[in-house]
Amino acid sequence: MSSKKMQRSYTNRLAAHHPSNYFVRLIRSVRKGVVAIQTEDTSTTTHRFGIMMEQPRHQQQPERQFGSGFIISRKGYILTNYHVIQNARRIYIKLDGIRSPVTAQVVWSEPKKDLAVLQIKTSHPLHALKLGDSTQTQVGEWVLAVGNPFGLDQTATTGIISGKNRPLQLSNRYYHSVIQTDAPINPGNSGGPLINLHGHVIGVNTLIIYPSQCLGFAIPTENIKPLIKRYLTA
Repeated sequence: MSSKKMQRSYTNRLAAHHPSNYFVRLIRSVRKGVVAIQTEDTSTTTHRFGIMMEQPRHQQQPERQFGSGFIISRKGYILTNYHVIQNARRIYIKLDGIRSPVTAQVVWSEPKKDLAVLQIKTSHPLHALKLGDSTQTQVGEWVLAVGNPFGLDQTATTGIISGKNRPLQLSNRYYHSVIQTDAPINPGNSGGPLINLHGHVIGVNTLIIYPSQCLGFAIPTENIKPLIKRYLTA
């Protein structure tokens, strides 16, 4: 073998094991299980100059909101955050590789836990993601977040686990134990999966803290699996 061919072969082997290529393979393996969610909700209020004003009923317009979710069963069950579909009149799911969205129904929800399970009916083959063991995660471990920020479906970002077992209190909801990550998470990522390097879901990306950067939080799977067990085995 010539020296040029040997050098090319060596370079190709190095490239194949480069960390960036590992993430390429990881994203390819999970993206078919991640969905974009769009909801329609009729708002009864509008904001003008920071003042909330009641709209006349004939002026009410459907508001479109974006979120994320992921398939947990080949029977069409999708896990997401409750706040993604709260008050939604219609829910549409965009699957990877399918142009037209499909409608979804809420089959289970737990507002206090900020979780919901949707179901879709489709002849398209579905790729379910596996829920891993979040108790085995460690601070500093690499993770992948995939979702639909600002309606940009299949957006993937990477980071590490920055903290575990974080309690967070919001105005209307208390999260007693969440995973903190510096993987960039934006509005629309809610409900999407936080994935470890084995391709397993270890959390549901749920919220960010403004105006700080890279402060995202996910509900760990250890708090989710007991609640949705019947949908995982379906």
